[in-house]
Amino acid sequence: MGADFSNRLTRRALLAQGFAAFATAAAAEAPLTTLRPEARPGAEPPGRPGKRLRARPSPEEFVTDARLGGNVAYVVADARTGQILQSRQADVPLPPASVAKSLTALYALDALGADHRFRTRILVTEPVVDGITEGDLILAGGGDPVLDTDGLADLAIRLRETGLREVRGRFLVWGGALPELREIDPGQLAHLGYNPAVSGLNLNFNRVHFQWTPQGGGYAVTMDARSASLRPEVRVARMRVEDRSVPVYTYEDGGDFDSWTVARGALGGAGSRWLPVRRPELYAGEVFRVLARSNGIVLEAPERGDAEPGGQEIAGLDSPPLTEIVEGMLLYSTNLTAEVLGLAASRKRGVQPASLAASAAIMSDWLAVRFGAEALIVDHSGLGGASRISAADLVKILTVAGTEPRLKPLLRNITLRDVEGRPLEDPPAQVLAKTGTLNFVSCLSGYLAASGGRDLAFTILTANLDLREEARDSADEIPPGASAWNGRSRRMQQRMLQYWGTFGPARDDPAERQSTSGAGNPSLADVSQ
Repeated sequence: MGADFSNRLTRRALLAQGFAAFATAAAAEAPLTTLRPEARPGAEPPGRPGKRLRARPSPEEFVTDARLGGNVAYVVADARTGQILQSRQADVPLPPASVAKSLTALYALDALGADHRFRTRILVTEPVVDGITEGDLILAGGGDPVLDTDGLADLAIRLRETGLREVRGRFLVWGGALPELREIDPGQLAHLGYNPAVSGLNLNFNRVHFQWTPQGGGYAVTMDARSASLRPEVRVARMRVEDRSVPVYTYEDGGDFDSWTVARGALGGAGSRWLPVRRPELYAGEVFRVLARSNGIVLEAPERGDAEPGGQEIAGLDSPPLTEIVEGMLLYSTNLTAEVLGLAASRKRGVQPASLAASAAIMSDWLAVRFGAEALIVDHSGLGGASRISAADLVKILTVAGTEPRLKPLLRNITLRDVEGRPLEDPPAQVLAKTGTLNFVSCLSGYLAASGGRDLAFTILTANLDLREEARDSADEIPPGASAWNGRSRRMQQRMLQYWGTFGPARDDPAERQSTSGAGNPSLADVSQ
């Protein structure tokens, strides 16, 4: 599936891949040996009379080996019938992390439709006569979450092709198609690029590219809105290098710009990273002004327009269809995309949510009505750690959604690997799933086609909320112990996937129909023959 998707990538999706590379680290692809069916414990292996086979490791042993503490919940069920085959802590509500994006995908596709496109418009308040308008020119966002600098460049070309040469009024930017929010999760560190502002006018996932280069005993720094082919510098986000070692970054509201400082002692050699943008409308406006000038159209400095704009549309740019946007969101786990889709879906349902929590509450109500699932969701991306849903409810949603050709084809292929980290030549299963990672939270949820012929829906939720709480005051992006903990969780998930991959076809056996919990799970031999 990943290869098919890459063939359809637009320039925007390619940029998404670069911007959201951090999300790929959350994939549940830790190396583990492949698991194969074995004879029942106690049987004599061929050619070794008098010997007895050991019992095969079970999911409960995988949990013990992972040493995660906290909660480890999982449910695996027949994807066609919903029959639960194995479970542990199935009804314990836990943070879903980015697995929540799967729910947002269903919510947005249902409300907006698979072919929905977001439109970014150029309006003028007075007619264009002989290439001149006496009125204002307005860049009006329609919520496009994947608009990038190359897209704005295309829009500037389209504007030039209308014959417009001169604008004598103001240059306004408007993002009121969605509520403007300064950040997704206030509990995150200020400099994290995956926690940007949200608006109806978004650019480059509301991230600015910060680059530093040693120069003359100091550093030359740039802040730009780079894309695959362009690098327009901006002033709406500014950086200053200061003589200190910590904190690495500081942020202040500069009034009409984002004011950043960085510790000289933390820079080392040349490097770069993406920082969040807090003024997305002005950011997009500044970049468009540069691109318009390159097309011979001089605009005043951008000003925010508060009221919904009127006037005549003279140029516009449509986003890719929603299915393509959703597939990119699930593949690269872009938080901005998830929040925009969730907000747009809530507005499509006739509600005007003023916050992510209000919109997420509407989505939670929809999940209850549509799937009979109980969820407490605080945003649409899973970045907020206060969201809660159980493994049983997630599997319930998956089994119902699996009857419709919506979510499953858009999920990411999870590669099963050997002990050296190499893809298995003959994997015991094919897995399409969504990963989710926060510090001391690691989740995986999706569909598994077992080599024995059974289609399964599964969810694995792991969370050590005590360790997560202890790490809250840490100034580290990744607090001590978090990477190792999450790595152990992903290795455990890999073992479970390979174990479940050998499940055989369904049979009419009362023992298989029972839901199990903890150490009482049946062995593979009991459910796969």
